[in-house]
This record gives sequence, C-alpha cells and structure tokens, in this order.
Amino acid sequence: MYLEFFGLKEAPFRITPNTEYWHAGGQRGEILAALQYAIGQGEGIIKVVGEVGSGKTMLCRKLVAQLPDTIDSVYLGNPTLDPDDMLAAILADLGEAPADGRQARLAQLNASLLARHQAGRRVVVFVEEAQGIALDHLEFLRLLTNLETATDKLLQIVLFGQPELDVHLAEPRIRQLKDRITLSLNLSPLAEAEIADYLRARLAVAGYRGPDLFPPPLIARMAQLSGGLSRRINVLADKTLLAAYAGQTHSLAPAHLEAAAGDAEMPLPSRSQPSQRRLWLAAGGIAAAAALGLLAWLAWPTLSPGMPQPVSPAAAVSPAAPAPVAEPTLAERALQTQRWLASAAPGTHVIQLASTKDAARAAVLLKSLDATTPQPVRVLHGLSQGSPAWMILAGEFPDREAALAVLRTLPPSPVGDPFLRTVGKMRTVVLPTG
Repeated sequence: MYLEFFGLKEAPFRITPNTEYWHAGGQRGEILAALQYAIGQGEGIIKVVGEVGSGKTMLCRKLVAQLPDTIDSVYLGNPTLDPDDMLAAILADLGEAPADGRQARLAQLNASLLARHQAGRRVVVFVEEAQGIALDHLEFLRLLTNLETATDKLLQIVLFGQPELDVHLAEPRIRQLKDRITLSLNLSPLAEAEIADYLRARLAVAGYRGPDLFPPPLIARMAQLSGGLSRRINVLADKTLLAAYAGQTHSLAPAHLEAAAGDAEMPLPSRSQPSQRRLWLAAGGIAAAAALGLLAWLAWPTLSPGMPQPVSPAAAVSPAAPAPVAEPTLAERALQTQRWLASAAPGTHVIQLASTKDAARAAVLLKSLDATTPQPVRVLHGLSQGSPAWMILAGEFPDREAALAVLRTLPPSPVGDPFLRTVGKMRTVVLPTG
C-alpha cells in the first residue's frame, strides 16, 4: 500500500463511515446542528434525503455519537423488516427480550418507553435505507410515534433515505406520515471547493503533513467524475494515490486520476449534474435554512452597532452577472433589525417568540413559523440575560394594549412562552451602547 510512501498512518479514503473522519464542510455541520436541535425538541418525524454515497450513514453515526446521555438510540438498517420484526429489533436494541406477537410487543415497547420517560430518558429510532421500506411498514412506523404521555411523545423517528423516499411520501395513502415530518433536510453533493477541503481534512486525520497532494485541475476533474458524492470521491482519491505510488511519484497527475476512474469503472455524470446541486439546495423549506445560510450564521459573532457589516452573497456577485434573489442570511436579518431599532419609536411593542444561543436552532425556529405568526418577523442578535443569543421577534404594535390583544391569540409554543418587549428597552438591554 501507499501509506508509508505518502507519510500516512492509516488509509484516509476508506468508504467505511468512520466518524473520526467526519467533515463538517458542504453544509454537513449545519445540517448536523439542525438535527441535534430537532431531536432536542422531541416531537415529530425527521427526514434526511441524499443520493447514494452522499454521506447519510456518516451523518447518522455522527449524530448518534453526539446525542445527550439521556437519549437512547435505536438503529434500523434493514428496510425489509415487517412491523413485527421492527418491534423486535427496537426492543432488542433497548435491551428487552421481545415477547411473542405484535400486540404483546407493542405493550412491551410502551411499558419500556414509559419507564425511560419516568427516569428522564428518551428514545430515538434511526431508520436507514428508508426508501426501501414498504408503504404499509412506513405507516406502521408513524403509528409508533402515537405512543405518548399526556404531555410528551415517547418515541421519535429519524428517516434517512435516497430521493425515492420523497416519491413514496407523496403517495396519498401515507399523507399522515408526511404531515408528521417536522424537519426535512437534503444532503447536497459537494462543490469543487468543498471537495478540496474534504480531501485535505481526511488526509490530515490520516496523518499527512505535506503540501496539497491534489492540485486544482485534479479536483476539478474529480468533481466531474464523482458528481460531488463523498463515496465516489473516496474511491477516486484512494485509487489515484495508489496509481501515483505505482509510478513512484508524489506528484499526482491527471493520468493517475483517469486510471483511477477507469479502474473503478466510474462513468462521467450527465451534463446536468452541476445544476443538480442547486436543485438539492432548493428542496425543502427548512433544508434551505440548514444548507444555504447557516455557515455564515454560525460564524457570525455577537453583533453590535459598531461592528462592520457583512457583505451578502448577492453583493459579492459581479454586476455583469446578475444573481437570483436569495433570502437574507440570519446575520443580515439581525442587522436589518438593528437598523429598525435605531429608528423606531421607543414605545413600539413586539412579541418575542423564542430565544436561543445556537444559530442553527434559531434558523430552524424561524423556518417553522407559519402564516398565523404576526408580521413582520424579525431576528435580533444581542444580549439575553447577559449572554449572546438569537431572538425571534414578531409583530410591530404602537402600544401595549394592541400587542397584548395579539399575544393572547397565539397558540401555546413548544419552545417557550412568548412575551412583550419594547424598542426602548431592547436598545438599552439587548444592545447596550457601552
């Protein structure tokens, strides 16, 4: 093998999903943060869709590894299981010896979940290859989420599947399952620059400390050959290094990559592949929040009136090449809110719907709002009880009475109790000038 030749302690591009090689680029880190928040809320079904080899299993394993100690995870990786076998597998993962018969197993699962709930624990079932599960069996999984107490769900489900899963979920007879999905995310293929970062990151974990092995022309070609799918990238990178080693050279050349592609019998994706990334990123409302803007949001520090303003992606585009209008990022919305605070009347009231220290959670909360939310909706980043936080504000009212009238009509919120705030108070407490 080529390990010693390139100064590596282990093979960097194995296709086994080893979480030591987790790479947060290509929106993976932001998607992971959104999943962690959604699981923390404990309700609904979560869906993650990605093409074959896009990194779904790696994401799943990383997510499981970072769950709080109070959450027990169950893994279902066989899409051919029938409901009885699903119950048996779930019970076995929970350390229970499955009883005989479906009703007995349901009762056993309910008792086990209740006992964990009373002990302050929760259970999350991770389902891989969900696109291969029969529709009736998917519906059975939905029914499992009906196990609950008077106030809490006892079981949460996370579905990982290929794009065919969305086709199945469009079937009218399982529309109730689709309605239970509270977070829908898409793993988009990696872009060319992201592939370069991905290769460097994996080589570094494997112990490589030299200059970049993969020059830009090879990365551009690899992006074409792989379609941005991490499993294909791993195969191509591994075989390219092997080809260079066979030639006893540390300089990777296009011939090495072409030999790797030929050895892997990897066809070139269709010409429509580059636009596929845009289609992936456009799919799903919450997916857009998790995949398009969160990188900038998470990196944005505490905002104050004296700080320089970020340049939006739209502003960075050349005037000669107009870009499509994009939603403002979280940081841009926060700056807009600061400008509004500076000019609004001090007695103006708003309703604070939620507050969180985590930008990913703020993004998910923002995208979960529906048409009943008082408008306009604003995002403010500042101090909440002395600590930096993202605050979601709704409405704009001339006085307390008008704001209270709307506040009383709001339904109960799972993320906290909405309350009133004034512009004047926020100027001095949330955004102190000192």
